[in-house]
Amino acid sequence: MKKISLLLFVALLSISLEAQVQTPAPSPFSKLEQKVGLTDVVLEYSRPSMRGRKVFGDLVPFDAIWRTGANMNTKITFSDDVVVEGKELKAGTYAVYTKPNEAVWEVFFYTDTNNGGLPQEWDASKVAATVKVEAYPISESIETFTITFDDLHNNGATMGLLWEKTYVGVKFVVPTVDKAIKSIQETMSKPDLSANDYFSAASYYYSEGINMEQAKEWVDKAVSMGNGTEFWMMRTQSLIYAKLGDKEGAIEVAKKSLAAAQAAGNQDYVKMNKDSLKEWAGL
Repeated sequence: MKKISLLLFVALLSISLEAQVQTPAPSPFSKLEQKVGLTDVVLEYSRPSMRGRKVFGDLVPFDAIWRTGANMNTKITFSDDVVVEGKELKAGTYAVYTKPNEAVWEVFFYTDTNNGGLPQEWDASKVAATVKVEAYPISESIETFTITFDDLHNNGATMGLLWEKTYVGVKFVVPTVDKAIKSIQETMSKPDLSANDYFSAASYYYSEGINMEQAKEWVDKAVSMGNGTEFWMMRTQSLIYAKLGDKEGAIEVAKKSLAAAQAAGNQDYVKMNKDSLKEWAGL
C-alpha cells in the first residue's frame, strides 16, 4: 500500500511539474545588439506599457530617479571606451538610471547592475557618468517603453528613450577612427596585400578625410591589381581624384567606372557615375 501511495505521489508530482502555468510577462524583456562603427553595444531592458495610465509626472514621478524600464536593471554594455554627451565612460556594463523632468532628464550610468530596479541605497561613488539631455514632446503616443539606437554613423549613435509622448536622445561617440587607423597600419605593414586590402584602406581614408595622397596611392594600387571590371573601386578612385582637385583624372576614371557598371548591370553605380560626370564635366 505504501509503495502504491509513493508511486501515485511521484506521478502526481510529475504531472504538476509538467503543467506549470505560463503567462506573458507584463513588461517583456528585450535585448538589442548594435555594432556602432567598430564597437559592440548591447542593451538589455524590460518594457512596460501605458495601459491607460499617465506616465511621466504620475506613474514615473518627475525629479525622482527611475529604473528606466521595469523589473531588473536596464543595462547597457560598451565593448570600448566611449564618450557620452561629452563625458568619458570606460568599456563595461552599466545600469541606466534616469531622473525625468518636463524639459531636461538626467541620465546616470551606474556600475552596480545587480539591482531589482533601484539600489536599496544609492551610492554616488558607483555613478560612472551623469549627463543631462533635453526631453522633446512627440505627436504620436508610444504605448510601450522603447529604447532605440538612432542616427548611426561610423563614429557614434544616439540612444533614444521613447514613451508616452516624450523622446529623449543620449548621444555617444565611439573610438572608430583610432581603431580603424591602427588596423590599417598593422595590415599595410604586411607583405602580399590583396586589392581589397588596399581598397578598404583607401576607402576609409577617403570617407574620413584622412591623407588623400595616401588614399590615392592605395586606390591606384587596388585598381591596378584588378581586371578592369571593378566599377566600385574605380568609383572611389574617381572621388579621391576629385577631392585632390584632379578633375580631369576624376572624369576619365568615372567614365571607366560607368562603362563597367553598365556592363555589370549595376544601376546604382550607373546613376552615381552619371551624376558625378554631370557635376564635373556637364555630361
